[in-house]
Amino acid sequence: MKLKDIKPNPNNPRVLRDDKFQKLKQSIAEFPKMLSLRPMVIDENNVVLGGNMRLRALQELGFTDIDEAWVKKSSDLTEEEKKRFIIADNVAFGEWDWDTLANDWEVVDLESWGLDIPNWSAGLDVNTMTDEDVDINEEFDPIGNSANVQRVVFIFDGKEEAESYLNNLGVKFEKRNMAWQVNLSTQFT
Repeated sequence: MKLKDIKPNPNNPRVLRDDKFQKLKQSIAEFPKMLSLRPMVIDENNVVLGGNMRLRALQELGFTDIDEAWVKKSSDLTEEEKKRFIIADNVAFGEWDWDTLANDWEVVDLESWGLDIPNWSAGLDVNTMTDEDVDINEEFDPIGNSANVQRVVFIFDGKEEAESYLNNLGVKFEKRNMAWQVNLSTQFT
């Protein structure tokens, strides 16, 4: 398929800026098979409903012809369904399981594949921490009283950093596979 025949959506509400767009371009250049597994979606007029940033990345990478498997045509959607698809395709319902990522994946790979790895330990002061500084999961309930229990997860870059930070707090910690993890549960009265 000719790339010039695909039209970007002039009302696309989703954008990728700067480094994230560069990561997308790098991802496509290194792993173009991904586009056949997650194709752009176009309507009957070849206007992109899903994949506007992939289209732009392909253009900037110099593609002129693309595999037809990289595009899925959906010509049976109503105007309302098209609008809904444009939003629903970009909504991120899931969250990353940072414990699993830390134990089963290499940080360098995750970052090179475009995942932004937060640096939660940089510059945190236990006396000034807010909910935004830590992952608080109020549904965690080890003692059957979730209204009074919160789970706080700290992620450290290495053993030395964990030891130093947690020793200052007087907290014990243990290694879980490759990640140093501390789960602090406090009963509030």
